[in-house]
This record gives sequence, structure tokens and C-alpha cells, in this order.
Amino acid sequence: MELANAGWSIDYWFSDTISGKSASTQRPAFKELLTKIRDGETLLVAKLDRLGRDAIDVLQTVRDLGARDIKVVVHQLGSTDLTSPAGKLLLSMLAAVAEMERDLLIERTQAGLARAKAEGTTLGRPSKITPEQRSRILLELAQGESVSALARSYSVSRATISSLAKRESKTEAKMD
Repeated sequence: MELANAGWSIDYWFSDTISGKSASTQRPAFKELLTKIRDGETLLVAKLDRLGRDAIDVLQTVRDLGARDIKVVVHQLGSTDLTSPAGKLLLSMLAAVAEMERDLLIERTQAGLARAKAEGTTLGRPSKITPEQRSRILLELAQGESVSALARSYSVSRATISSLAKRESKTEAKMD
């Protein structure tokens, strides 16, 4: 919509709903686009990050398209063709800055997680089972109660009961 509103004439639309962490060649709609776009045509994307997950992926995608004489235009950057010499320079600088921002975000996230752990904050989803229930479940398992029956009784999944038993057996093995 953004591209059409900006006055671009669009022949075909392709849209992915897959994570940005996936390489461009792993995105189904992007793969389809690559098979349908013809040499000499122009690929128009709304934003630079639509071309790949990181600087290397974006650069490789633009190189591959440029080798097929396909112009790559990013609406966010104006009408500069990224396969032109000026476009390649612009792309390299922007991709490097974007990758640095992503690395800084990861670094800040890791630092925040480390700080939370150091402060004793429990990370992850809260347990559906209280410590008292955990003890009773382990006792009932030891007495031969089935995983399915316990899961029904405590309104949790079989996987929850199984992982609880697995963690307990690992803890016991460490004590031995």
C-alpha cells in the first residue's frame, strides 16, 4: 500500500510473513519472486530490510539481482538503483550501520539478561506447577502413577510432567 500510495506502478506483489532472521533465499515468497522476475526488470521494495536478514545477505541479494541486470530500488532511500555504483556505495554504508545496530541490540539484550540473572530474577515463563505440586507429582510418579493421569489431574500437558521427571532424574544423577 505504501508503495502504491507513493505513486509507484506495481505489476506483482510479493509478501512474506516469515522471521527477519531467515535468509532471503529461505523465504517462500522471496523465492517465488526470484523465479518470476525477469532479467532487465526492476525490483521495488519498501524498506532495505526487506532484502535480507543482515548486511551480507542484503549485499549478496543485490549482487545476484544485479548480475541478472535487475535494478533494485528501495522506496525508503528514494529512487537510487542499488545495483548502480552510487547505489552499491549507499547500500554498503547503510547495511553496515544496520548490522552494527542489530549487534548493539543483541549486546544490550544479553547484558540485560545477565543483569537480571545476577539479581536473581527468574527468566522465562512462570511454572504452572507449585513447588508443593511438584513434590507430590514426583512422589506419585515414583509410586507408579502414569504421566497421562498426572497430567489430567494437575491440568497440565504430558510434556510438562515428563520434563519435570527428566529434570528430577538429572538432579539425582548429579548428586550421585
